[in-house]
Amino acid sequence: MDPIIAWHTEHTYFHQLLGLLHREMDLFHRGEAPNYELMLDIVSYLREYADRVHHPREDVAFARLAQRCPDLGLALARLAQEHRVIAHAGENLRKLVQAALGGAVIQRAEIEVAAATYLVYYGNHIAKEEEDVLPRAAKVLTAEDWDAVRKAVRPSRDPLFGGGSEERFRELRRQIAVEA
Repeated sequence: MDPIIAWHTEHTYFHQLLGLLHREMDLFHRGEAPNYELMLDIVSYLREYADRVHHPREDVAFARLAQRCPDLGLALARLAQEHRVIAHAGENLRKLVQAALGGAVIQRAEIEVAAATYLVYYGNHIAKEEEDVLPRAAKVLTAEDWDAVRKAVRPSRDPLFGGGSEERFRELRRQIAVEA
């Protein structure tokens, strides 16, 4: 598959998941009971796949792109930094949701702040990459660059959108199908 199409496709999946998470947080804001299991599945998937496979590949693409387009250097460095912020925010949210599922008493504001931070950072991050990075990468990165990107992380099948059959994401797959 064309690497730009693959990159964009994953962003589309991640955006869809962020939309589901946002919907659950809307329930939370209205004082209704969100589906904490679904929220945990979303954040866990994004932590396990996006943070460990997608973002490391992007970091290599950013480094290659910065060499070829020095005018993008600062913006690419910020995006790479955002990968770390997103991972940290995601882990914080994951822990809070997991604790809530376990019956721990957590202040509403703590979950709201964690979710808002995660959703805003992640959504803006994807938009910036789609708008500024993908078009330039499509024009200037070479087959050698894309080979380096592909080799940045050991091959890993996407456990949710890659035809995975992991039981733990069964409900999330069902919810995505309902939304489609």
